Amino acid sequence: MRVDQPRPPRYPWWQLLLLGFAGLAESVVWPLRRMWRSSRPLDAYALTHFTSAAGDALIAIALADSIFFSLPVDQAKVKVALYLGLTMLPLALAGPLLVIPLDRAGPRRWISLLSALVRAVVAVFAATHVDSLLLFPLALTLLVASKVHAITKNGLTMAYADPDEGLMQANARLGRVAVGGAVWATPFGFALLKLFGAAGPMLLASAVYAMSAALTLRLPRPRPGGEGRPVGPRGRVPSLALPAIGAVGMRAASGFLLFLMAFALRRGGQPAWWFAVLAGSAVAGGFFADLVAPRFPRTVREESMVVSCVLGAGLIASVAFEWYTLVVLAVFAAVAGAATEFGRLAFQALMQRAAPEGAVGRVYVRYELLFQLAWVAGAFLPAVLPIGFRTGILILAGFYLLLAGVYYVRREQGLTPHVPGTP
Repeated sequence: MRVDQPRPPRYPWWQLLLLGFAGLAESVVWPLRRMWRSSRPLDAYALTHFTSAAGDALIAIALADSIFFSLPVDQAKVKVALYLGLTMLPLALAGPLLVIPLDRAGPRRWISLLSALVRAVVAVFAATHVDSLLLFPLALTLLVASKVHAITKNGLTMAYADPDEGLMQANARLGRVAVGGAVWATPFGFALLKLFGAAGPMLLASAVYAMSAALTLRLPRPRPGGEGRPVGPRGRVPSLALPAIGAVGMRAASGFLLFLMAFALRRGGQPAWWFAVLAGSAVAGGFFADLVAPRFPRTVREESMVVSCVLGAGLIASVAFEWYTLVVLAVFAAVAGAATEFGRLAFQALMQRAAPEGAVGRVYVRYELLFQLAWVAGAFLPAVLPIGFRTGILILAGFYLLLAGVYYVRREQGLTPHVPGTP
C-alpha cells in the first residue's frame, strides 16, 4: 500500500521575507559580535569605523533629494557648484588645527570621539531644518567632521594594525567594514525616509554617531609608529611624490564619474534607475577590491598597483565609449570603483609607512586636502558644464591613459625613491 509523503509546509511570502531579513541581520551581527569580543585593537576600532560609515550613509540618504534629485538640473547645478566650492574651505581651515594633535599618538582617539559627537549633535539640528537654507551649512559641518574622522583613521590604522598584518590588509579590512556599515544602514534609511521624510534617517544617524562616540571610549592608547622617512615643512614626503600623482588622478576621476552620472544621465533622459545600477556597480567594484587586496602577494609593490589601476580604468573606459550599453557601462563603473579603491589602499599603505612619527599630522592633512581638492575639481566639471555622458566617458578614458603615461615616463626618469621596508 502506497503511503503519500507529507508535503513540507508552505509559508506566506511575508514570512519568507522576514526570514530573509533575519538571515541578513545575523550575517551582520555575527561579525560585529566577534569584533566586540576580540582583544585585537584593530577590531575595536573597526566597530567605531562601522558605525561612522553607517551614520554617513544615513546622512547621504537624507540629503540625496535636496542635493541631487529634488531640483531641476539647471537650479541644482548652481547649488551643487557652490556646495563643492565650500567643501574645501572648512577643511582647509581645520587642517592646520589637526596637525599638532595628530602628531601625537594619544589625542587621535579624542579627535575621533569629537568627530562623532559633533556629527551626532549637528544631525539632530539638521533633522529640524530639512526645508530651510540652514540645512546647507549644517550638511557642510557634517561633511567636515566626517573628513576629520577620515584623516584620523590613517593614524589609528597604522597604530592598531597587527604586527603580522600588512597595512594594505588592515586598510582593506576597514574598507570592507565601512561598506558593511553603509549596506546595513541603507534599508533602515530608506524606510525612515518614506515614513518621516529626510528627518527620519538624520535622527537615526545621530543615534548611530552617538554609538560611534561611545565605542571610541573602548579604544586603547595608540602605540607610536616607526621613524619613517624625511618629511618636508608642509608634510611633503619625497618618496610619495610619484605615487601621489596616480592617487590624486584617481580621486579626481572618481568625483568626475559620480557627478557625471548624477547630471548627464538626467540631462540625457535616461531613467533614474540607470544611476542606481551604475552607482551600485561602482560600490560593488570597490568592495571587490577590499576583498582581493589582502590576498595580493607581499612582493607586489604599491607603486606598481597604483599605475596598473590607472591603466586598467583607462582601457575599460575606452571600451565603454565604443559599446555604449548599460551592461558595458555597469562593468566600467565596477572596474573604475575597483581601480579607485585599489589605488586608495596602495597609497594609504605607502603614506602610513612613510610618515614619520611626530609628523604624521602634517603628512595626513597634506594629502587628504590634496585628495579632497582633486575630488572637488573632478566633480566640478560635469556639475557646471553640459557634458554628455558618452563624451564624459571619452574624457575619462583619455585622462586615465594620460595619467598612466605621465606616471610611466616619470618613473623611467628615476623619480620614484624607494621606501625602505616596502616589498
